[in-house]
Amino acid sequence: MDRNDIFATVRKYILDQLPIDASQVSEDARMIDDLGADSANLMMLIMDLETEFNLTVEDEALGSIKTVGDIVDYIAEKG
Repeated sequence: MDRNDIFATVRKYILDQLPIDASQVSEDARMIDDLGADSANLMMLIMDLETEFNLTVEDEALGSIKTVGDIVDYIAEKG
């Protein structure tokens, strides 16, 4: 799966969870500051993505995930 496919899938899950316009979701968008996600949203998103991409996000990695692009990078690297 290439980076664009990963981004499209991550974007779909973000839009399913957050009441935002699709145009707000870019790789530079910050999950909390720009998209309004809270810790519960982030945990649900991570669990959904772990299932979708058949991977486990390590707890120590969670602190470094700030933007949509960080999520895509992590999946591209680990997936």
